[in-house]
Amino acid sequence: MSQLPEPARARPGRKPPRVEPAGPVRVGFVLVPDFPLMAYTAAVEPLRAANTLSGCPLYEWWHAAPGGGAVRASNGVTILTDVEVGSAREAERVFVCAGGNPAGFEDPALFAWLRELARRGATIGGISGGPYLMARAGLLDGRRCTLHWEHVPAFEERYPGLDVVRSLYEIAGDRVTCSGGIAALDLMLHLIEADHGPGLAAGVSDWFLHNQIREGLSPQRMDLRQRFGVRDPRLLRVLAAMEANLEAPLSREALAELARVSVRQLERLFRALLGRGLHRHYLDLRLDRAHQLRRESALEASEIAAATGFTSADELSRAERRRRRPAAVASVSSGRS
Repeated sequence: MSQLPEPARARPGRKPPRVEPAGPVRVGFVLVPDFPLMAYTAAVEPLRAANTLSGCPLYEWWHAAPGGGAVRASNGVTILTDVEVGSAREAERVFVCAGGNPAGFEDPALFAWLRELARRGATIGGISGGPYLMARAGLLDGRRCTLHWEHVPAFEERYPGLDVVRSLYEIAGDRVTCSGGIAALDLMLHLIEADHGPGLAAGVSDWFLHNQIREGLSPQRMDLRQRFGVRDPRLLRVLAAMEANLEAPLSREALAELARVSVRQLERLFRALLGRGLHRHYLDLRLDRAHQLRRESALEASEIAAATGFTSADELSRAERRRRRPAAVASVSSGRS
């Protein structure tokens, strides 16, 4: 079984020993149509920089995609692949990069190939929505994993037995999962450090003007203070409780008790600091989650309603229509003016 090496650590006061590489680490990138280009480039570019800065071919890589040929990213850029799915091409590490709606992707040949690569000793990784496909292939059973926060709700509904965390990346033996975006850069810097020491990893980080290498357990999203631009600790406690309780929404009274204010005071806080009422904010959180689940899962309408705190699919549908109605009214009014 392929295991990722631990980062080399030098003794205090001593220069790290120079270890000549036995040969380039071979890395495969499996790009699924509509893959996120930023996440892919954040993963492959550090390998190129490591080769350039070291003056040695420390890494080499290849690309594959379902169906072969050119594969299109979500922004329209295409990458020409050079390996057929199912080929005997070797790699120490293979990363699946996917975006869009990974829940709707079905390719038994690709899943079988990933399992075969794992049996041959490759470390299998997933970037952004890639872990979804690893789970579809049965490669995450018993492993802690992460993926982009947007995919997490649907993923947890489909795979309730998997240990999902909202970290930047997770390394669980010969399985690696990454939330995507520029977190892929932090992951690759960690792997470069493990392979060739902290000096090269720091050099690559500097190369990309990345002045802080983040740990894998760092959170994916900004904290609530940054996201909403509020500092009031009472409101922050309530916002965190709302996001954690979408399936069984808390009452206004329970939220006010959490904030240690009256319901009327809490309503005033919401309107003063967020420009909207408590009920409107909570409802929008639940409707946004429902939209994610509808787009990224095969759940029935009734199951989506239950997962977002609605008593029925009809109630959810009515709430969605009411949210769309102000935009439609504004559009009509604008056309008449």
